[in-house]
Amino acid sequence: MILDPLFIIGILGMSICLFSWIKFSISSEEIEPFIVRYISSISLISGLALLLSIFYNSGDLGIVLLAGSVIAFVVMLLGLILKNNEIFISARGYFIPIIIIFVLRTFLYEPYQIPSGSMEPQLKKGDFLLVNKFAYGLKVNRIGIPNFYKKEPKYGDAVVIIPPHNPVPYIKRLIGKPGDTIRIINKKIYLNGVALDSTFIKTEDIIIKKRFRYSSGEIVTQEIDATGDLFKEKNGNAEYIIRNTRGENDQYPQEWTVPQGHYFVMGDNRDNSNDSTKDVGFVPRENFFGRADFIFMSWECWLCIPSFEKAGKIK
Repeated sequence: MILDPLFIIGILGMSICLFSWIKFSISSEEIEPFIVRYISSISLISGLALLLSIFYNSGDLGIVLLAGSVIAFVVMLLGLILKNNEIFISARGYFIPIIIIFVLRTFLYEPYQIPSGSMEPQLKKGDFLLVNKFAYGLKVNRIGIPNFYKKEPKYGDAVVIIPPHNPVPYIKRLIGKPGDTIRIINKKIYLNGVALDSTFIKTEDIIIKKRFRYSSGEIVTQEIDATGDLFKEKNGNAEYIIRNTRGENDQYPQEWTVPQGHYFVMGDNRDNSNDSTKDVGFVPRENFFGRADFIFMSWECWLCIPSFEKAGKIK
């Protein structure tokens, strides 16, 4: 992300605006330089470039907020030392909200929107969640071993992870811990030789998306009618609803042993999830982002009306 042109443009724009404003504030010049005259527009464009860079590269906004807090604090001290009330008050006006947002987002809760249907039927694409950042310990970066109050994830937690192969947050269900043996037979999960308790709920008609590759090499995605079976599954103290799609992902019995320092995760939408049974593989402890605790809004598309019907605690 640091080498991304948008990120560089954003940092340069912000730095030039800050330097020009400080220089003009401590000088005796009466005519505003070009940059100071249009500082709002330039800083807005620079800020948007930074945000776009973070979004496209799945960067960590927390690091940017931390840097912004430090810079605002240093400028505030500079205004105090120079006895320049304008610099001090302006910097304080940025420092206080930035540090509050940084603390809340880094150590308490961070919003996250589900990008796929891998956790259906309970959690759907477009749901906005609050990720508990302190559930497994406190840390500044999104990933890494917690610096303080380290706690281990629990069976059945709805965990938000950042897979090693793709720096994009995924939400999955924690199935296995280090040393566990996971076996799947006829879509039923066995944890250390004991089948997870599951109770059939109902059958429903669903639509799934499948990718087809033609002989020409063209890949086409089509929607297909299918049948889903819903079950209530229990793992540890957690109970949640899973979906098995009939006729999909039928495989021979599979077995994995979770290595030390790693975890085994799966989506609740078992036949439509990229998880530990596929490309994600075992998830290292340091790649845990947090635990999804609450749904606060659902927004399925840009033209859709946001809904708060599902707002509440996640099971």
